[in-house]
Amino acid sequence: MKGRESTDSVSAIWSAITMGGDAVAFEKLFHMLYSRLINFCNLYVRQREVSEEIVSDVFVKCWMTREQLQHVNNPEVYLFVAVKNGSLNYLKSFSNYRVTSIDDETQLINSASFPEKELEKKELFVKMNKAIAELPQQCQVIFRLVREDGMSYKEAAEILSISPRTVQTQLFRAMKKLNLVLQGYADYPHSIFRDDAIAGIVIFLLVNFF
Repeated sequence: MKGRESTDSVSAIWSAITMGGDAVAFEKLFHMLYSRLINFCNLYVRQREVSEEIVSDVFVKCWMTREQLQHVNNPEVYLFVAVKNGSLNYLKSFSNYRVTSIDDETQLINSASFPEKELEKKELFVKMNKAIAELPQQCQVIFRLVREDGMSYKEAAEILSISPRTVQTQLFRAMKKLNLVLQGYADYPHSIFRDDAIAGIVIFLLVNFF
């Protein structure tokens, strides 16, 4: 899993913020989680600028009400929930949000002159991303929380206000679809699976699906 910070580390920083008003600790927490929260938020609103605004607002509110947040046991989950709620509130107010398309990216890769191995790797990467993007929203969010953010089933369930069993079921559906994409490349002799991004998904599927 990539991008996951130590729970103890985040909790210690959170305590310094909520109990001691430590501005340096707050800045550190911001840099630790900002990118991950932006990516998570963007799964809902599909606009980078809006995601940045929502996440920034969450951090500002946390700082302004820090003394009231000493009871939070899992600050990482708390922040993800806050960002999710901010995203949903935005969507309720602005329904005409833009849905990001990967058609341009696909066209760019297909039209560029790459060596055969590189082309195969990039084609697979695009197909994997497309398969993930075509998943139902909740299924997609769950996959990214568990696969990319290293959340446990329980933590993902808390963030999305669903049961761990639902997380497991949705994750199974996501992996089943991605497995179909991989099957078309199973017999390729080239080293397309050496790419870190692709290899991470392949290993995740092998560990959790087979």
